[in-house]
Amino acid sequence: MTTEQTFVIVGAGLAGAKAAQSLREEGFGGRIVLIGAESERPYERPPLSKGYLIGKEERDKAYVHDEGWYAENAVELLLGHRVTGVDRAGHRVELDDGRTIGYHKLLLTPGSSPRPLDVPGADLDGVHHLRTVGDSEKLRAAIRDGGRVVVVGAGWIGLETAAAARGYGCEVTVVEPQPAPLQTALGPEMGAFFAGVHRRQGVDVRLGRQVTGLVGDGRVRAVTVDDGTEIPADVVIVGTGVRPDTELAERAGLAVDNGIVVDESLRTDDPDIYAAGDVANAFNPLYGTRIRAEHWANALNGGQAAGKAMLGQEVVYDRPPYFFTDQYDVGMEFSGWFAPGGYDAVVTRGDLEAQAFYAFWLSGGRVVAGMHVNQWDDGIGPVQDLIRGGARVDPARLADLSVPPADLAKG
Repeated sequence: MTTEQTFVIVGAGLAGAKAAQSLREEGFGGRIVLIGAESERPYERPPLSKGYLIGKEERDKAYVHDEGWYAENAVELLLGHRVTGVDRAGHRVELDDGRTIGYHKLLLTPGSSPRPLDVPGADLDGVHHLRTVGDSEKLRAAIRDGGRVVVVGAGWIGLETAAAARGYGCEVTVVEPQPAPLQTALGPEMGAFFAGVHRRQGVDVRLGRQVTGLVGDGRVRAVTVDDGTEIPADVVIVGTGVRPDTELAERAGLAVDNGIVVDESLRTDDPDIYAAGDVANAFNPLYGTRIRAEHWANALNGGQAAGKAMLGQEVVYDRPPYFFTDQYDVGMEFSGWFAPGGYDAVVTRGDLEAQAFYAFWLSGGRVVAGMHVNQWDDGIGPVQDLIRGGARVDPARLADLSVPPADLAKG
C-alpha cells in the first residue's frame, strides 16, 4: 500500500472514526480524509439517551478520540460539510462547498436519521427527536425541571428517554402501536418485561394505541390518541425509529435495499467502495442472511473491520449483533438476531420479578439470541458462545440454575 493513496470516509461518527483508527493501526501510511456533516468531532451516541442525558456523564466522555488524536495520526477531519455526490468513474467525492476530493478507496458511514412523526402538529415547539449531542442537550434542558412528557414509541430510544424523564421527576406517558414495547427487537415475552419495568416506576404505558395528532398554539400542550383520549404534554419525545441515510449511495448507483447492500467484508457492488455502521445491510455468514444493525457495537466493530477490508485484508464480518441498555435499576445486554417472529421458544433462567435473569431465544432448538438482566458476573459471553456454537440445546438445561452460565455451551 503506497503512501500516495487517499482513503475517504464519509460520515464522522463512531464507525468512521474507528475505520480511520484501524487504517493507521494496520499500517496504512496514505492520506485519510474523514468528512462529517456535524460540527462536532466523532462521538458515540449511547450516552445521548443514557449517561449524558441523565446528567451522570460529561460530554467529553462521548468523544471517540481525544481532540488531538486526528492531527497526531494525520487524519484530515472535515467537519460541517456534506458529501453531495460520488463520481465512481472518476473516483472523486463532491462536497457541498464545491470542492472535490479524489479517492482510491471510499467508505460510507453516514448513519441514519430519526423517522419523522407524520401527524398534525408534529412541528410544534416542545417536540424532540434524539440523534445528535445537541438534541440530547435540548431534551435534557426540557425535562430536567419535571413536567408532563409523552413519549411516542416504545423502542430503545423511547424507553431510555422515558426512564430519564422519570428520573427528573416528570409525569411520563408512553404510547406504542404494538402490543408490547420492543416487539420487533425482543418479541412480546421480553417486551412485556420492559413494560412492567416502566409501569413499576410510575410510567403510563399505553400499548396498541396510535398517536393521531399533537395539539397546541405554537407549542405542544397535548397529544391525541386513536381511542379518543387527549394526553396533556409539555414535552413530546419522538422515538419512532430511524431510517438509514442511503441517498448518497442511491445517487451513486450503488445497490440499496434497507440500507447499502454489502458482502461479508462490507464491500458494496463497487469494489472500491465500502459501507459500515447503521447504513450497511451486510451479509452475516453466522446467520446466513443480511442484517442491518443500528447498534453501537456494530458501528464500533464494523468500522474497524471495514478499515482492514479496505487494505485488502481477508475480512469476514460475522459478529452476532450486540446491544445494551440502562433503564432505572435495570442493566441489560442483548446479543444475537432473529427476524420478527423468527423463533419458536423463549427460555428464561433466574428471577424476572427480581430483575436478575437470562433469556434465550431458540429456533429449531438452537440459540439465535439471548440477553441478561443484571447478571454481570458472567455477562453476555455465555449467550454469544451458544450462538456461535450452533448446536441444539436442551431448554431444561438452559433454565437449570445449577448449571453455571459459562458451562451452558459445553453441552
